[in-house]
Amino acid sequence: MSGELASRPTVVGLFAGVGGLEAGFHEAGFETSLLCEIDSTARQVLQTRFPGAAIESDVRALARLPACTVLTAGFPCQDLSQVGRRQGITGPNSGLIGVLLGLLKDRKVGPEWVVIENVPFMLNLHGGLAIRYITSALESMGFAWAYRTVDARAFGLPQRRRRVLLVASRVHDPRPSLLAQDVGAPETRSRGSHACGFYWTEGNTGLGWAVNAVPPLKGGSALHIPSPPAIWFPRSGLIAMPSIEDAERLQGFDADWTSVLQDGSRESRGKRWRMVGNAVSVPMATWLAGRLARPLSKFQASGETSLPETGSWPSAAWCYGRKRRAADVSDWPVAMEQLHLAPFLKHPLQPLSKRATNGFLSRLMRSTLNYDPQFAEALAQHAKQAE
Repeated sequence: MSGELASRPTVVGLFAGVGGLEAGFHEAGFETSLLCEIDSTARQVLQTRFPGAAIESDVRALARLPACTVLTAGFPCQDLSQVGRRQGITGPNSGLIGVLLGLLKDRKVGPEWVVIENVPFMLNLHGGLAIRYITSALESMGFAWAYRTVDARAFGLPQRRRRVLLVASRVHDPRPSLLAQDVGAPETRSRGSHACGFYWTEGNTGLGWAVNAVPPLKGGSALHIPSPPAIWFPRSGLIAMPSIEDAERLQGFDADWTSVLQDGSRESRGKRWRMVGNAVSVPMATWLAGRLARPLSKFQASGETSLPETGSWPSAAWCYGRKRRAADVSDWPVAMEQLHLAPFLKHPLQPLSKRATNGFLSRLMRSTLNYDPQFAEALAQHAKQAE
């Protein structure tokens, strides 16, 4: 069931955000024909970065899914995220996946591939209801599917960012493209003198601690504000936040990808952080697009077990030939050269304010979290020196 894609394969992107999935497919030689995004500011970014694509505002207003080789959809995660509302797949935002499934059902032929992206918590929330709902709907339409949890660090970026990629097709076996490569997760890195990222808006129940990386960039926080993570540089003692330009680079975009907002206001900065935090890692999408763009050898299943009848689903699984199985693969399909966080950052850092530092340190000291004593000392010292 393998075969080459058309000479000029096309992409239609729903819930496109600022085009992370589609930018990755573009780098692999795909042409974006249509993008749909509800956020008006994100649409400005799409219009600037994808000048040849038609732009639509609301997936619910699409009468029919246009012909395309690949349909991409990083559908809303607000109701499926561990730090979100947890309303599940029937929530007002994440439930919009039903519109996508309806469009697929109405189009009996094509697309060749469907690529869906979301957060790993969807595999556990409400007993895995979201992934069961999506895959059952795809199977009812004749799709084979495979999904896998993938970490953006596998592609060299110093951001710990795990996301579920689901690939489905009526005409191809999706397993070779998504599951055949696996290098296994690397050994846990000791802190040493590496820069360490953390969420300065947390501190009660978690830190988001990441050695030589930042925790996942996100569009919101426990304080209900879009904000960057902070970074501790043990060698200098500096505690600071990366710039929005470096945040864009941490997602694999060029710096200034979202710079259509030029007024420099706090509201504009917040919008840019929100859009970048909600984006899909471009190198991850490029890797997947390259896998879909060429014929691959037959998939050799090994170590697979049946999926559970109830409860959470595993981090990777597939359905092909009416057979459902868990897949024994890691979050690391490849291991590209790892970029160290400190030298990766090219733009001026913003020191964490005294108020923010003291607030985080206060929450941390009251919590029962385990943390490096030197980190707490560095926070206290930074607070004394910060304005």
